[in-house]
Amino acid sequence: MKVTPTSIPEVLIIEPKVFGDARGFFFESFNQRTFDEAIGRHVEFVQDNHSRSVRGVLRGLHYQIQQPQGKLVRVVRGAAFDVAVDIRKSSPTFGQWVGVELTEDNHKQLWVPVGFAHGFLVLSESADFLYKTTDYYAPAHERCIVWNDPSIGITWPDIGLPPQLSVKDRDGATFSRASLFD
Repeated sequence: MKVTPTSIPEVLIIEPKVFGDARGFFFESFNQRTFDEAIGRHVEFVQDNHSRSVRGVLRGLHYQIQQPQGKLVRVVRGAAFDVAVDIRKSSPTFGQWVGVELTEDNHKQLWVPVGFAHGFLVLSESADFLYKTTDYYAPAHERCIVWNDPSIGITWPDIGLPPQLSVKDRDGATFSRASLFD
C-alpha cells in the first residue's frame, strides 16, 4: 500500500497494491492493521455506505458537528472528484481544501479525518462511491457548507454542465456562518 499525504497532511491518498493480469485484478481494499499504521493511530469503522450518482451530481460539503465521522472513501465504478475541507478553527490549514480524482481504474482511496467537510462531483456517466465511517450517521447533527462558497474557493472540474444538487446541498450554509470544529 502506498500512502501519500496531501497538502493537508492529515488527509491521505491511499493506493493499494493491485495484482492484475488478462483475467482481471485483485487487491486488498482494507486491512485494519495496515490502515492504522498508515495514519499513525487506531481508527474503528462502524458503518459502510454505498451511493450511486449520475454525471454532474455534486454531493456536499457534508459533516456531522456531533458524532463526527472520519471517512475512508473510494469509487468502485466510474469517476468522481473528491474534496475535503479543513473546518477545524485551531488548525494551521483551517479553510483549506484538497481534491483528488478517485476512479475505478486508479483504485485510490481518500482518508478524510474528523474535522473535515466532505463532498464529491461525479465525472463519469455514473459512479458508485463507497465509504467507511468512524461513527454512525446522525441526521440531527449533519451540517452542510455550500459547495461553491467563494471563501473556500474549491476549483471543481468543468464537466460542461451545471452540478445537480439536492435542496440540502443547494441551501448549505456559507463557510462564515457554518458550525465548525474548535
